[in-house]
Parts: sequence; C-alpha cells; structure tokens
Amino acid sequence: MSSHLQQQLDPNGVLTLQLDRPDVHNAFGEQLIRELTEALQAAADDPAVRILVLSGAGKSFSAGADLNWMNSMVAASAEENELDAQHLARMLRRLNYFPKPTVARIHGAALGGGVGLVACCDIAIAADSAIFALTEVRLGLAPAVISPFVFRRIGEGQARRFFLTAEKFNAAQAQQMGLVQLVVPGEELDTAIAAQVELLLQGGPNALKQAKRLIYSVAGHDNTRQRQIDEDNARLIARLRVSEEGQEGLRAYLDKRIPSWRQANKKPSDE
Repeated sequence: MSSHLQQQLDPNGVLTLQLDRPDVHNAFGEQLIRELTEALQAAADDPAVRILVLSGAGKSFSAGADLNWMNSMVAASAEENELDAQHLARMLRRLNYFPKPTVARIHGAALGGGVGLVACCDIAIAADSAIFALTEVRLGLAPAVISPFVFRRIGEGQARRFFLTAEKFNAAQAQQMGLVQLVVPGEELDTAIAAQVELLLQGGPNALKQAKRLIYSVAGHDNTRQRQIDEDNARLIARLRVSEEGQEGLRAYLDKRIPSWRQANKKPSDE
C-alpha cells in the first residue's frame, strides 16, 4: 500500500508534510487521516523537528472528504460514524496543538476538511488563486468536527454566513476574515513560505513552544477541553450522517444528482 503522505526534513529542522493524493485533490480518507495523525505525533516528539510545513501535492491543497470514504460512511451505523469522526477530530487536534510552529501552504482548492487543516496551522499562506468553501450543508450535514478550529479563525459573523451558505470564497476574502494571514501570487508562494520559516527559525525552540501555550491559555482552550468538544461534535455529525436528510444528501452527491430538498424548491432558472 503506497503512502498518502510524503515527509521531508531539511538540515534546519523544517519538516514538510505533503498530502500526496493528487488524483483526488488530496481528499481525506481513512489512510491519510491515520498517516497524518501518526506523523504529527512522531514530529511532536522528535527534537530534530523545529518547524512544520503542511502542503498538498498536485493542483489542490485538500478537497475535503474522499468519495470512497464518504460512500463507506453512508451504510455505516451511527456508532461507526461517530468513531470515524473522532479519528478526524484527533488528527485536527494534534495539528492544532502541535507544540512547534506550523505553516500551511495553500494552493488550488481547500474545501471542507481542507479548510479545517488551514485553520489548525499557526501561519497560513495562500496563493492568490486559492479557493475555499465549507460545503457540508449542501450534503445535509454540518461542518461539525472542523467547526471549533475554523470558528476561532473567522469568528461568529463569518461562520454565520459561510457555514450556512456553503458558498466559495477566494484568497483575498480568506485573508480579510483571518483564515489566512498572507496572500501572494502563485509563483511567489514558496518564497513567502521560506521567508516565514526563516523568521520562525530565529526564535528559541522552547520560547516558541511556550509562546504557543501562552496563546492557548489566553484564548481559554487547550487539548483536554478541545477533546471534550470534539466528542460532542463527533456525535452530532454521526447523527446527521445517518439521518434521512444526511443519507439523501450523501447519496445525491455520490450519484451526482440534485438532492430532494433542492428539487422541491427548484426554479426554471436553476436548470
């Protein structure tokens, strides 16, 4: 079985983790979630790693959930769906509370869970052509597992719009709402990443670790509290996935058809 995650550690202690499923725009599946979770834990414990850069191979950063993974969840029980959601939550939690500085390199599409990954990184730098969306409600679901991380980045006002409309937004909008901090032309993306990494390398390793802990403390959250929230959100998404509406939304998406609630309100202009 080939790996869905590529790892490269340079002499300065900069570890690049690259999602490596370019044929499906680096969509999440069970294997990628497991590999990234394990890699994050190993990197957290490795004194040789000072900085983490998260990127995606091919045309996109991450398009969210993989079709085959979603298909397997359609027939799964509520208990199986809850366990699956907890695996995703654990991955995001490890990234969010990673003890060393993290930088996200975003190009192409960052959708659903891909937005969650962006929100979990300390510094997010996007190409000006990047596109973002939180599309879960169009599947009869909600962005439950990623919601705490995304909410902290974009705030209630933006969440009340984009969690509900599922509309796409561009890199400039993502910067305006705080999801990403820097937007640069695509050809300058690697240069911008290198510049931020160089700034981070100038900080003392322990000082950087303590600065991250300070941020969490001031913000009023930590890994333990987040786990409790994640358990509640895993139960929520499990209920939604096995609900009549969630089943219809997922099956419609997999069958590439319009879900029943859109058909009921369809207008001639929608054709």
